[in-house]
Amino acid sequence: MHLSGDAEAVAVDGDHRVCAAIAALPDQATMHGWVSRFALLADPTRLTLLLCIHEVGEICVSDLAVAAGLKDSTTSQALRLLRAQNLVSAHRDGRVVRYRLADPVVTDLLDRIHDGVGDPLAAGAVTPGAARGSRPDASPR
Repeated sequence: MHLSGDAEAVAVDGDHRVCAAIAALPDQATMHGWVSRFALLADPTRLTLLLCIHEVGEICVSDLAVAAGLKDSTTSQALRLLRAQNLVSAHRDGRVVRYRLADPVVTDLLDRIHDGVGDPLAAGAVTPGAARGSRPDASPR
């Protein structure tokens, strides 16, 4: 078990799956970035706003609030958080401020969400009751 740095660790799998799993983990900074993005996406209000922005490319607060079925103040508060975390950016067009997606990783995630809209258990997702660790694309052990 050379990758873990733990001399007393015992690998159960003889084909080095433990080493491959450890090697696939990102560094702490990258992991923190993923966790932060997923935490922001986990909120239904913020995810709704991001999906709306993703669909139209650019939109002002009042139009976004109408599209999402929210109050302007709720929309503005969520956008402030998304902007502070660099998921969206804003630019002024006269008196109107328009928001757009600013994080390419989130844009890619939203592309994937959009492709599976209507079915949270779209192809490739783990279904309830599926065996732990099984994946539809996994080769037999």
